Amino acid sequence: MNNTSILNQSAHHHPFDGSKDVFGFWIYIMTDCILFATLFAVYAVFHTHTYGGPHAKDLFSLPFVLTETLLLLSSSFTYGLATLSCRDGNKKAVLSWLWLTFILGASFIALEIYEFHNLYVEGHSWSSSAFLSSFFTLVATHGLHVTVGLVWMLTMLFQVRKHGITPVTKTKLTCLGLFWHFLDIVWIFVFSVVYLMGAI
Repeated sequence: MNNTSILNQSAHHHPFDGSKDVFGFWIYIMTDCILFATLFAVYAVFHTHTYGGPHAKDLFSLPFVLTETLLLLSSSFTYGLATLSCRDGNKKAVLSWLWLTFILGASFIALEIYEFHNLYVEGHSWSSSAFLSSFFTLVATHGLHVTVGLVWMLTMLFQVRKHGITPVTKTKLTCLGLFWHFLDIVWIFVFSVVYLMGAI
């Protein structure tokens, strides 16, 4: 019996089980919850420490941030549609919804970079006050996570296109979905705590 036959028999008797991978990713999500909880706590302490500089309500535009929020929440919806298409084994639909999710996520990052650039040009940098330090750290950490998610999404687009809907790609898409939806939840807290409460 050649090696190929042995491998095929092994794969037949031991099918891929991604449950452990998904469980391990849940553990990672919990550690990320601790990270963001810490950053929110720091922001809660320092959001009034402006050292004579502008407060949140003087800097942020709610309509602009609402646009960012709608983009990210829409990307969560389109990723959900990609997940449903994956369960149906519809490769073409999965690729289409993933591309739309990527475009929405990339647009969110573009707006966030634009916001950061405008603040910096106006003289409101990371080192201007404890308030701005905590703001930039919190929001930029979330933005970094979204960027990582976008890179991950590109790799999944390539893998689904090349290998199709397999147990391996399904597990990877499930983990990416957990990550992406988690980032949307974190952003809702960012929008509520940093921008919405800051405007009051």
